[in-house]
Amino acid sequence: MLILKTLELEPMHGWGIGQRIQQISEGVFQVNAGSLFPAFWRLERDGYVKCDWRCTENNRNAKFYSLTPAGRKRLKSEAREWGTQTAAIARILNSSLEAL
Repeated sequence: MLILKTLELEPMHGWGIGQRIQQISEGVFQVNAGSLFPAFWRLERDGYVKCDWRCTENNRNAKFYSLTPAGRKRLKSEAREWGTQTAAIARILNSSLEAL
C-alpha cells in the first residue's frame, strides 16, 4: 500500500520511492532494496504498476514505476480496508474492562 500511495502523485524510480517513504514516515519506515524490489516485481506482475526506463536527475538510466488504473483501484480498496482496521484497533485500545 505504501508503494502504491507513493506512486499516486508521480512515477518514480525504486530508490526514490524508498527515500520518499522514509521521508514521509519521518524515518519510522526504513525501506531496503531487498524487500522493495521483490514488491515491485509482484505489483508489476499483478498489473498494479507498470515500468519503463528513463533518465534520472543524475543522468543515469533507471526503471521508473507508475500506477495503472488497476493500481489506483487497489490503492483505494486497501486504504479503505486500512481505515476500517485502524478504527477497530483504536476502539479496542481505547476501551476499558469496565465498559465490557
